[in-house]
Amino acid sequence: MADPAWQIVRGQPSPLVATAIHDGHAVREQVAALLALDDATRRREEDPFTSRWVDVAPTRIVGLRSRFEFDLNRPRQQAVYLRPEDAWGLEVWKRPPGPELIARSLEIYDGFYREVHAVLSELIRRHGKVVVLDLHSYNHRREGPERPPADPRANPEVNLGTGSLDRKRWAPIVETAIATLSEYDFPGHHLDVRENVKFQGGHFVQWIHQTFPRIVCGLAIEFKKTFMDEWTGEPDLEHVKAIRQALAHAVGPLAEALGSL
Repeated sequence: MADPAWQIVRGQPSPLVATAIHDGHAVREQVAALLALDDATRRREEDPFTSRWVDVAPTRIVGLRSRFEFDLNRPRQQAVYLRPEDAWGLEVWKRPPGPELIARSLEIYDGFYREVHAVLSELIRRHGKVVVLDLHSYNHRREGPERPPADPRANPEVNLGTGSLDRKRWAPIVETAIATLSEYDFPGHHLDVRENVKFQGGHFVQWIHQTFPRIVCGLAIEFKKTFMDEWTGEPDLEHVKAIRQALAHAVGPLAEALGSL
């Protein structure tokens, strides 16, 4: 039996969901045989440790496959990286993947979206409205491990991507997320949380808003990889834990804000 491609935990009834769809690193054997990238390079573009944060919500979804097999945060026609420009200039493949390999990857991709649709539909039946915390991380030392990090003025510690949601409709949710994450007593400082500075949210939240308009709010939350060394892959576990605590601090007020709509 093939390894699972995702894990879904259906928790106690709650309108909050947390996802870490880029945490996965595994690839199936046929994909591994064609990949030109080593593990460290792949891991640098994935979102390691984000699965440690999803338990702040009762219902949680974690991707277990690498985005280099299929990217759940890209539109279907772009979910398999075929050119270097699809993947930060990286030469992903030793030779181009064949149609059977691509078709199988997209079959798994489709299965993920079908199952997420079922999960969200059930929560909507129970609660009427749902908030999805779509958790990601991003690199800020792309010039190399010995080079200065990217300018923090354009790279906030936390980027809240809201580009595809109805901003007026969901303003209490967005503003509560920004306020609660910003005010949390993070070790040594308060988090720099800004909206749509680095990213506006990927395909996953776009799909949520197109599929469940006005009833599901997807917040794409990107944490800058200050919680780890993005070149060696080594985490600062206390920092990882502190991010989880900041998110836990936010979920109660988010549930209250959702209930007030």
